[in-house]
Amino acid sequence: MQHDASRIRVRRIYDAPEPDDGTRVLVDRLWPRGLSKADARVDEWPKALTPSTELRRWYHGPEGTYEEFCRRYEGELAAAAAAEALERLRTLAEAGPLTLLTAAKEPAHSHTSVLVRALAPNRS
Repeated sequence: MQHDASRIRVRRIYDAPEPDDGTRVLVDRLWPRGLSKADARVDEWPKALTPSTELRRWYHGPEGTYEEFCRRYEGELAAAAAAEALERLRTLAEAGPLTLLTAAKEPAHSHTSVLVRALAPNRS
């Protein structure tokens, strides 16, 4: 999933790194199973940007809906530590390609789509 205007893309962490990935940022709270840190080639891992354990558990439970998850996650991103980490990623995206990495099987229906929207240049 490429976002040309903002030079941000989302890839699964299990996919092999590509030369045009630019800065590779893991945006999951937990390290992906079965993957060594050397193979992942992660440049940054800002845990302040990841959904809280409580929110992840709620979303994967019987009550969780994607729309409500997105709303709650946007609320978490408003916290000071997350806002600071978002600003850091905006700076990286302005400097060159930025690839957000996730282990999610369907990145388009995960927290990464919320992050991409939050990183949009018009949302500072």
